[in-house]
Amino acid sequence: MQRIDHPLPWGTPGTARQLSVFRFGSGPCKAYIQASMHADELPGMRVAVELKRRLRELEEQGRLTGVVELVPVANPIGLGQLVQGCHQGRFEIGSGKNFNRGFFDLAEAIAPALDGCLGGDGPSNVRLIRAAMQEALNSLAPPASELQALQRLLLSHAFDADVVLDLHCDFEAVVHLYGVPQQWPQLRSLAARLGAGTVLLAEESGGSSFDEACSSPWLRLAERFPEATIDPVCLATTVELGGMDNTAPNQARSYAEAILAYLAEQGLIAGDWPPAPAECCEGVPFAGTELLYAPYSGVVSFLQPVGAWVEVGTPVFEVHDPLDDRHSVVCAGTSGVLFAIERMRFALPDRWLAKIAGPTPIRQGRLLSD
Repeated sequence: MQRIDHPLPWGTPGTARQLSVFRFGSGPCKAYIQASMHADELPGMRVAVELKRRLRELEEQGRLTGVVELVPVANPIGLGQLVQGCHQGRFEIGSGKNFNRGFFDLAEAIAPALDGCLGGDGPSNVRLIRAAMQEALNSLAPPASELQALQRLLLSHAFDADVVLDLHCDFEAVVHLYGVPQQWPQLRSLAARLGAGTVLLAEESGGSSFDEACSSPWLRLAERFPEATIDPVCLATTVELGGMDNTAPNQARSYAEAILAYLAEQGLIAGDWPPAPAECCEGVPFAGTELLYAPYSGVVSFLQPVGAWVEVGTPVFEVHDPLDDRHSVVCAGTSGVLFAIERMRFALPDRWLAKIAGPTPIRQGRLLSD
């Protein structure tokens, strides 16, 4: 195991932060796994503890046939953001920016340099594209903020990986994944191993999140150079490991073993591993996700458990205004899996309270919420 510590710039005098990367194994293939980009989403960090222990064992046994890079704390900035005892890990307090938005656009940066260089040899194109990505990252001007430096470091470790897993969680939720539709056949076994309740698929969900900063360049370059053979070789997904309280030891070990078995499937670990379960949820368009809101402020009671299948018209939650005696029941407008609900049981303006993953697109434009 190799530990790589990157100091982050722009710390205030007397303070310093660093990003730590743990590298295991060697070989032609590479997997990159990071946890808690939204620093208050801790299930991924707990799973990373188990992954680190198991990867060290597998390396000592000589069973790693590729490189695995693990970042257990992907956001040291957000990890330290505590305001009166409440963790604020989703947005940088100073700028208000979401830590998982606005990653560098590699496709736009390298496309001009690749013009006329790509042909019908797929592996050769992969080498050329990755070399151009490395050059583009190396040529960037010094970062203008601690956040920008953090995002660039994360991308610089992940851009050349064959598998990228970004471990997150939602408020209260079933396990679910985000990915591009072209890679759903490859993601299916990971979803099955993790017992996912749904998988949300979109080529571009808006916001330039980390997983799409890794996977989308290959799709966009294939569109820009249709005469060349460019396969989507970076299998990147955001893995939402249930709800924010999902940090039990047994569950973390189970998720870690599922991830390791999946990496073995991808050719990174040798030995015998359990096959993926035959049963699996179906991938659905991210554009089919309905977000439910309350009509006014009040105390919220959920009427369906997370993970339930709901039909159009199914009551999902009710809202009570304790002063004016108003009462409303909010029902599903689409049929699908109720895959996430808000932790706070009080309705606020423009804040979603429930998410339903349906099979039919109902939204356009930016799909990710901040």
